[in-house]
This record gives sequence, structure tokens and C-alpha cells, in this order.
Amino acid sequence: MDSEIAQLLIYFTIAILLLGIFLIVFVIIYRLRMNNYLKEKEQTKLLYEQTLLQTQLEIQEQTLKNISQEIHDNVGQVLTLAKLNLATTAVNDSGAMEKIKTSQQLIGKAIQDLRDLSRSLNTDYVEEMGLLRSIEYELELLKKTGSIQTTFTIAGAIEKLDKHKELILFRIVQEAIHNVIRHADAGKINATIVFNNHTMEICIEDNGKGFDMKPLTTPGNKSFGLGIRNMHERATVIGALFSMNSEPGAGTKLYLEVPLNETIDEEGRKN
Repeated sequence: MDSEIAQLLIYFTIAILLLGIFLIVFVIIYRLRMNNYLKEKEQTKLLYEQTLLQTQLEIQEQTLKNISQEIHDNVGQVLTLAKLNLATTAVNDSGAMEKIKTSQQLIGKAIQDLRDLSRSLNTDYVEEMGLLRSIEYELELLKKTGSIQTTFTIAGAIEKLDKHKELILFRIVQEAIHNVIRHADAGKINATIVFNNHTMEICIEDNGKGFDMKPLTTPGNKSFGLGIRNMHERATVIGALFSMNSEPGAGTKLYLEVPLNETIDEEGRKN
């Protein structure tokens, strides 16, 4: 009887030891996994912040180029014309008042163009208006010039994204529109945004001359399609799918698919 009790105590002690070892191993593994998780989370956050910062710097650089181009092509030409108009106006010229009036109109247009440009490029203003209104405003400015007709269509239940995503998406769309103005010789731009259950789809399409996209895949190509690659990289940062289709004589179509059920907050966490 005593031997049976002793055996039971031995078995019980062994069981307790095994359970203790199991618990210790479990805690060690749990802590190791938790540490790895925290490290991966920190690395993901750091990578997201670095990529976002790099993208913002690229956007700022491109924005400065757009400002320079806009001032040179539009504001500069209007002011030059106004200056020429005033320079050729003589005091005794019978049409002096008409030239002065025209010059006033030209200068007024230049001032409004500068205000529109400032508003369009102001990050705070874009965040205040939101993505949809910012795109609509950009198209309205273009339509006012009379050079290109624009349409803007929104379908589905509208959802708002976080401010970083919306700003980057707007800059992508803005770059696409500027590319149409500079290179496409288009007469019309159609912009469509569709909200589905899990995605937001953005489509920018023009009826311009189009272009051959094959050089984009040519090894060693560093210049052709640089703007397109930049837009693609920006889309990748926020988890959006980017594609572009174009053929000579058939216009160009840009497509973005943005997930709505997964966003990244300021701390790099996915929601």
C-alpha cells in the first residue's frame, strides 16, 4: 500500500514537473513570438513612414515642376500679353481705352489663375475639401479654360479615406490630368469614381492621341514613362492597384482600385 502511494506521488510529481516545463516553454515561445511581432510591427511602421515621406517629397518635387509649368504656360503668357498691350498704347491712340480695358481683363485673369493654382496645390485646402471635391474642382478649372471638355461621375455609397490616402490619390489624378493637358492633344477628359462594397475605383480617360506603351518595358529605359512609374509607386504605397492603357490614336485610360476595408493609420497599423 505504501509503495502504491509512493508511486502515485512520483507520478504526480513528474506530472507537475512536466506541466511546469510545458508552461515555461509556452511562456518563452509566447514572449519570443510577441517580441518578433512587435519588431515586425515597428519595422512595418518605420517602412510605411519612410515610404510615405519619400512619396510626399516626390509629390512636392513634382508639384514644384507643375507650378513652374503652369506659371510659364498660362500666367506668364497672360501677363506678357498685358504688358505688350500696354506698351503699344499711346496717349493719343483712339483705341487706348479699349487696350487698357483688355489689359485689365488679362491681369484680372492672371490673378485668378494664380489664386486657382494656389488653392489647387495647397495641401490643407485639399484635405479640407476632400478627395472628390478636389478632383471636381481641378476639372472645373480645366473646363473654364475652354480648351478641354470634362465630365465627372460618382456612383455608389461614398466613403471617406484617411487624409494621407486621399492626398496621394488626388496628386496621382492631378498628375494624370496634367499629362493629358501637356501631351495628349485631347478634347475631352472623363473622370469616374465608383464605390463598391470593398473598393473605390477611379478611372481617368481621355480621347487624345494616345501613345505606344512598349518603351515602358524596355530594359535600361530611365526617362520615358517616368511620371507613370511615379504614379504607380505612389499607388503602391497606399495599397492601391494602378494600371494604364493607351494606344496611338486611341486615347489613354488610367485606372486605380483602392481597398476600402483596409486602411493604414498614422502609426502604421492596418484597420
